[in-house]
Amino acid sequence: MSKIPEQFIQKIPKTDLHLHLDGSLRLPTLIELAKGNGVGLPSYEEAGLNELVFKERYANLGEYLAGFAYTVGVLQAPESLERAAFELAEDSHAEGVRYIEVRFAPQLHVTHATEIGSVVRAVFQGLERAKQALNTNVDESDMPFEYGIILCAMRRFNRQMSPYYERLLNRSSGSSLRYSYARASVALVKEAVKLRDEGLPIVGFDLAGEEAGYPAIHHKAAFQYAHRNFLRKTAHAGEAYGPESIFQAITECYANRIGHGTFLFSEEAIKHKSIKDKPRYIAQLSEYIANQRITIEVCPTSNLQTIPEFQSLEDHPIQQMVDRGLSVSISTDNRLVSHTSVTNELLLCTRHLTLTDSQFRDLVLAGFKRSFFPGSYSEKRAYVRRAIDLYDNVTIEA
Repeated sequence: MSKIPEQFIQKIPKTDLHLHLDGSLRLPTLIELAKGNGVGLPSYEEAGLNELVFKERYANLGEYLAGFAYTVGVLQAPESLERAAFELAEDSHAEGVRYIEVRFAPQLHVTHATEIGSVVRAVFQGLERAKQALNTNVDESDMPFEYGIILCAMRRFNRQMSPYYERLLNRSSGSSLRYSYARASVALVKEAVKLRDEGLPIVGFDLAGEEAGYPAIHHKAAFQYAHRNFLRKTAHAGEAYGPESIFQAITECYANRIGHGTFLFSEEAIKHKSIKDKPRYIAQLSEYIANQRITIEVCPTSNLQTIPEFQSLEDHPIQQMVDRGLSVSISTDNRLVSHTSVTNELLLCTRHLTLTDSQFRDLVLAGFKRSFFPGSYSEKRAYVRRAIDLYDNVTIEA
């Protein structure tokens, strides 16, 4: 495949299905909010923060996640959450992204003066206000901007992470931490279903946070509740652990999509002694994922930043995913923390992978086809059809 020009990537309609609100603030906004809210930063200059916190490369996932202490810290007031959501929609739209699914963990943003519902409504108001502004004059050469909201449960947490978790752990004193983690997830998914039924575009339930040592099965009850109430599921899995984590997310938590899936093909990452034939296990798992069209939300730059053994995208399993016929969608993960955009992620793929024009087209359109679109099935079909038509009308020489 000839290298697809950046101008073409900029013009085609795109999606971002794996997009964390608290990792995607504008850097000037982070600084302004920190000054206004009294949140201490290592530097109040953009260059200083990029040098000290938001780096080009990180030693490990823990260092990558350290910056979230600052971004979550400035997003404790409803007005700050609304502003961040509005600006994220603007930034996405500016680069040709027409559908986003914004995910965040509301319990991290609950204060003594707020609760889960008010936190989620603030993000909704910001996104909805942006949608109305961005869709004022949409002609036949474009398509309307749409969005969905995914609420994230945390695999683990502690008292210092938010007043919500502090109160929960105090009430659960004497109980196992595993019980507390599960209890928080169930509380969140019940609120997600309630808000969805009230008309908010809550399109999915997610599980995020530290993967190794904190298996998804601990949150099975929450995912069962989502499943029984027709709320779609995704889970961070295979990001810092092996194929078993992905298997568990699919079989125990009914995941419709998988976040990252980076170690899907890693035999070395398989730890369970009952798995004797590792190549066969991986082959069967990946074939099942392909057949069921369980989409992998791949975030190339984020993975390159946090996995030391990945020196370039050639080391990433995304090429194997594509070659084996898996459904793959390209996302940013965190626009600020990873200094990226969907355009940059797709450009990275064209420069480092061996893709046919058809395979590249599939990478882009998978985001529309496998989205948790908030409308009806017929509305989603029409929206996807519009994206396909617009893509096919952009010439490769653009």
